[in-house]
Order: sequence, then structure tokens, then C-alpha cells
Amino acid sequence: MFRQLLNLRTVLAIVAIFIVSGTVFYSQYLARKIAKEEKQKVEQWIEAIKFLINSPGDADTRLASMILTENKTIPIIETNEADSIIQSVNLDSTKAADNPAYVEKKLKQFKSQNPKIEWVDPKDPTIRNRYYYGDSKLLAEVRYYPIVQLCIVALFIVIVFLSLRSNYRSVQNQVWAGMAKETAHQLGTPVSSLEGWVEMLKETKGNEKIVAELEKDVDRLRLVSDRFGKIGSTPQLEEINLVKQINSMVDYMRKRAAGKIVFTVNSFGQDEVLAMVSPPLFDWVIENLLKNALDAMEGKGRIVVDINDEKANLTIDVTDTGKGISKQNIANVFKPGFTTKKRGWGLGLSLSRRIIQQYHKGQIFVKKSEAGKGTTFRIVLKK
Repeated sequence: MFRQLLNLRTVLAIVAIFIVSGTVFYSQYLARKIAKEEKQKVEQWIEAIKFLINSPGDADTRLASMILTENKTIPIIETNEADSIIQSVNLDSTKAADNPAYVEKKLKQFKSQNPKIEWVDPKDPTIRNRYYYGDSKLLAEVRYYPIVQLCIVALFIVIVFLSLRSNYRSVQNQVWAGMAKETAHQLGTPVSSLEGWVEMLKETKGNEKIVAELEKDVDRLRLVSDRFGKIGSTPQLEEINLVKQINSMVDYMRKRAAGKIVFTVNSFGQDEVLAMVSPPLFDWVIENLLKNALDAMEGKGRIVVDINDEKANLTIDVTDTGKGISKQNIANVFKPGFTTKKRGWGLGLSLSRRIIQQYHKGQIFVKKSEAGKGTTFRIVLKK
């Protein structure tokens, strides 16, 4: 599914490039054509002014007058040879009358848009008037059209991509939930059978120590089955004491930790920090973080769990003195399948994020990590 999404995104990008490229070339062709026609109109307008100035009194000036009056779209500024403004047409008349700086600004803009056209008075060659003209609204719209279309195409691609990604996540969630429930179902039968065997062993004297340990492992299997059964369904949140819950999980991991590992839980003088959580799923998250910390330290080091009761949130920091996480891997640690260990599927942290974000509406992230010094994972829960 992800490969299909990537391929579709590539196809959409190529199609967008072709559409935008074709539009750019065609709009540039139209812009050049319109610019050429507008230059001709400006030249005709200048010739009409010449004719009106130099024509005898009995000459027919109707055509020249019509050319002058028909130009209502192309802005023109007439100056002398020193670029002092003589007159302007098709500018904002109110601004042009009240604000000389406005016309000066337009003059500077027109100089950058089109080359000037000079006219030498045949009666007095010392008079050399200059005409600067700008782009009409139509020409400006044609030139900016590719940018508008590019934005529309980009928006379309983003919407399609987000829709596909949402669909992909929905399918992914369904697969996760299906696998979890099937796992819980498959575990249910052997766990029930083991419970029966444990009850039979209780009837034989001398098996007390073995039965006690077997009961712990069977309870553990039952807990794992219960956790998987809750994935994909809305868990029931309960108000629990985080200090007690986390200490219980730390004690469980302490007994099973190999080597010289020191565990510490800091609640900063508070014996009770209440939060709404799903105990089995929350324990799973803490267990995953502690297991990752143990794997990072390879039998020697220190794990510290800090529980902070803040004004708006509750934060739990799990810090280890292990090998740390490289900068390029920090962004990937919560992705399904990512792992740096030789064994494992790389699902622990991915499931942990799903549990905290989706079921508890909280956050889980790498607060800090330094190679050779350790890592701190932070969980943030709303009060």
C-alpha cells in the first residue's frame, strides 16, 4: 500500500510538472503576442499625438482622435528628455492628481517593464519627448496565470496526497487491530489450558514453589492477551495512582533485569499522582520503554523514571545511561518495523505511541539523546 502511495505521488508530480510547464510556455507565448500588440498601439497613440500637433487646421483629425480616446487600458507617461513628467494617461486619476510620488513610482516601474519610445519634434529637433508605458491588466493577468495555476495544481496534489495517506492510515489501523485481536484469540486457548494444568499441579504436594512461579507466568500471558485484545477498541480509562502503577512495573522489570542495573523512581515527594489511563495498556508502554532502556545498556547502567505533576499536564520521563540514539534515527524510532536490534520486529515503540496518542490523547517523544551517554523518553498526559 505504501509503495502504491509513493508511485501515485510520483505520477501526480510528473503530471503536475507537464501541466504547469505547458501552461507556462503557452502563457509566455500569449504574453509576448499581447505585448507586441500593445507596443503597436502605443506607437499608434504617439503618432496620433504627432498628427494632432503638426496637422494643418483643415486636416481631418477624426482617426487620430479616435486612436487617442480608444486607448483605455495601456497606461502611458510622457516626459521630456530629462524625464520630467509632462502628462500621464490611464493611471488612477485621484492618486495622480494628489500624489506626485505615485506617478514617479509608476514611471520607475514602466522603465523596468518596457523600453521607452522617443519622439523628436520635426519643427524643433531640440524637443525630444519620451513615452514610457506599462502592462495592461490583461497582460499582467496572462503573466501571473501560470503562478495561479501552479498553486491550484499544488493544492490539488496536496489534497489527493492527504486523502491517500489518510486512507492508508485507516487500512493500517485496521490491519493493526485485526492482528492484535487475532493474537489475543490465539493466546486465549493455550493460556486457559495452562491455567488448568496449574490447578492440577496444586493438588500434588511438593509443587508449591513451581506452581507459584507458573502462576506468575500464566498471569503474565493472560495480561499480554488482554493487552492485545484492547488494541483497536476503545479502552476503559480509570483513575489510577501513577506512582504506584509505575513502581509496580519497575519492580517487575527489576527482578528480570540481568547484570548490574540500578532502577530509580522519582515522584518528588508525592505518594499519589492521579491520572485517567487504561492500566494494562499504560503498563505496556512503560514496559516497552524500560525494555528499550535495558537493551541500550547491555547489562550495566542506571534507569531513572521521573514523575512530574505539573499545572496542566503530567509528565513521565524514562532516562537510561545506555548508548543513545543517533540523530538520523531519532525521527524513525516510532515507525513500525524500525529497529537497531538483531532480534525483534520494531513494533514496541510504535505501539506505545499509538496507545498514548490514540487512546490517552497524550504525547510520547524522545526528549533528548546523546551518543554514549543515554536517552530520555517523555510521556505527556493531560490532567
